[in-house]
Amino acid sequence: MGADDGVHDFAARALASREAAGLMRRLRCVDGAQDTWVTVEGRRALLLCSNNYLGLANHPAVREAAARAAVDYGVGAGASRLISGSMRLHHGLEEQLADLKGTPAALLFTSGYHANIGAITALVGDGDAVFSDQLNHASIIDGCRLSQARVFVYPHRDTAALEALLARHRAPRRLVVTESVFSMDGDTAPLPAICDIAERHGAMLMVDEAHATGVIGATGGGVVEAEGLQARITLQMGTLGKALGGFGAFVAARRTVIDLLINTARSFVFTTALPPPVVAAALAALDIVRTGGELRLRLAENAAALGASLRQLGLTLGPNPSHIIPVVIGDADRTMQLSERLLAEGVFVQGIRPPTVPPGTSRLRVTLMSPHTAEDLQFAVDAFRRVLTGDESPPLTPSPLPSPW
Repeated sequence: MGADDGVHDFAARALASREAAGLMRRLRCVDGAQDTWVTVEGRRALLLCSNNYLGLANHPAVREAAARAAVDYGVGAGASRLISGSMRLHHGLEEQLADLKGTPAALLFTSGYHANIGAITALVGDGDAVFSDQLNHASIIDGCRLSQARVFVYPHRDTAALEALLARHRAPRRLVVTESVFSMDGDTAPLPAICDIAERHGAMLMVDEAHATGVIGATGGGVVEAEGLQARITLQMGTLGKALGGFGAFVAARRTVIDLLINTARSFVFTTALPPPVVAAALAALDIVRTGGELRLRLAENAAALGASLRQLGLTLGPNPSHIIPVVIGDADRTMQLSERLLAEGVFVQGIRPPTVPPGTSRLRVTLMSPHTAEDLQFAVDAFRRVLTGDESPPLTPSPLPSPW
């Protein structure tokens, strides 16, 4: 048997195992722009699983900025930032992002995954310690693992447990890392209390604002801005591909921290810079975000309205949902069956299964957008009602949350 045959056999067995466990993933083809309604594999559907929270991915001003930049600067940066790819557009966007986040400096990354693994591995290493929320995103988990620091996972949002771990475990450098708005549960970290704890124990604090940037705060600066915590946090991460509608990510911090990342964050050093059209789109989106209080208000109103209606249908939602509403089903197979039935009814909601969420907590991850109308929301509620009426399975009680580490 040749090497290729061995790989084929291994892949086939691994895929069969995933299929049997209800964890097989497949790509769906979406036609057209990311808007409130899309065409999914030929079927028109209301989009309720996008991170395009403010609807900027298809905003005319954002599209025009990207198109203009492609003509003026080309479609690619040509190299990494440390070679020849550090264009004036990149520097201008970094200045604007630092201003949004209330920090002296910022640095662009290719994605949120790149930003998290780059920042964590630059801040801590062998012999150091990281203290991470149990439900942090996979990119944070992988960054902690790659850093080779000791990793201590505290129960979700449990500040008493975090403080006990910090009191017990010493290290030359210690880093607390948490999301602000959690990507799969939609709840918010108790950032003021976490700041107090980190300061008492002399620990650095990193906050992942991927799902809060643009959506929360007076100017869209995130939970950190809303709580007035900019000066108390070592490093903020945000993305350009969610509320800002484009692609990429960034880290905001003091100048010395940013210079450290420029020199030591491997996911920055060894990656081609973001394309000029992407950067120009983010600059245009930022202009909208800063004065987008009405967009943020409409998003919050849509989330509150749909969440209340789904609860009235008897569905189990996360305890503190936001613009991210987790409809917890529990069983992976049943979750995907409900997702398919909803699509047949004209509502596109993806099922989320392990390893993205812990076993026993599979869910329909419903996400809202500012441009969703009252008619859109009623259409969704009616579809959920029809699907639930035809679902004879008994309610499932999710199991306790194990660590994804």
